[in-house]
Amino acid sequence: MSTIGRRGIHYFQKLNSANVSAALLEKGQNRVIDASLTLIRERAKLKGELVRALGGAVASASLLGVPLGHNSSFLQGPAFAPPRIREAIWCDSTNSTTEEGKELNDPRVLTDVGDVPVQEIRDCGIDDYRLMNVISESVKLVMEEDPLRPLVLGGDHSISFPVIRAVSEKLGGPVDILHLDAHPDIYDAFEGNKYSHASSFARIMEGGYARRLLQVGIRSITAEGREQGKRFGVEQFEMRTFSKDRHFLENLKLGEGVKGVYVSIDLDSLDPAFAPGVSHIEPGGLSFRDILNILHNLQGDVVGGDVVELNPQRDTVDGMTAMVAAKLVRELTAKISK
Repeated sequence: MSTIGRRGIHYFQKLNSANVSAALLEKGQNRVIDASLTLIRERAKLKGELVRALGGAVASASLLGVPLGHNSSFLQGPAFAPPRIREAIWCDSTNSTTEEGKELNDPRVLTDVGDVPVQEIRDCGIDDYRLMNVISESVKLVMEEDPLRPLVLGGDHSISFPVIRAVSEKLGGPVDILHLDAHPDIYDAFEGNKYSHASSFARIMEGGYARRLLQVGIRSITAEGREQGKRFGVEQFEMRTFSKDRHFLENLKLGEGVKGVYVSIDLDSLDPAFAPGVSHIEPGGLSFRDILNILHNLQGDVVGGDVVELNPQRDTVDGMTAMVAAKLVRELTAKISK
């Protein structure tokens, strides 16, 4: 656990030891939650009004940062990732046009509603059950402002559960998920934590929020990961067979008969030669162009997505991995916006 996280929990314990009533604590916690949601709500309203006033957008990607790292089983640096990704998105070393020709400076293509204040919420002693609900509600607030669609900046991969839950609930049914990762993240409760970043897709599947889950880039998987995959009917594509699977994966057609497609990209799906600034370095991964080929050729209505597991504390080569994350965000933006 990070020093900041421990400080917040210790403060909460001091309040308990000072005989502060549970009702008083809960009242204060609720005020913090309400303030957090108000911030997202008003920002989303402002950006939604702008996009609607400009006209012509059927769908528009809107960035939402979720700086959460405490559910990581190894390093917690992903909590610091959202501002690094934003900085890289707008870095003057490149232009603001995606490979498919979308202009990011156009608010009808991309807006930003800021971050869920995760640490401030946790400092009040709010547990993960309620925190996950705050994240879900924040995503729904973005989606209420049509035509905004959530593009979430992690954070560790535990955030995908509340985000996908919100997308599914808001749209009124399951989605198809394209999940790029070195790991299946489908343990029932890794190290006893059901909200672990290694358990997020177990929560998603047991909740019925996905019809199909395709996991691509897998190369670190245990017996439990395979058993859980079979239990939930997951389509797992391991790197050891990628050359055989490439044609299928580069011609995916998803989302028909459900509410659309959600794309979740863990940066460790990439070989560390392309993305060294991650917590879990797993050699033998996808190339950057492999991912773009899969993404660019994907047929389906992309209703949301996330890019997770950048660890700025390991991104020591001139922010290279942040630039990789930013490029993926840019290309996901182009896929969502229309």
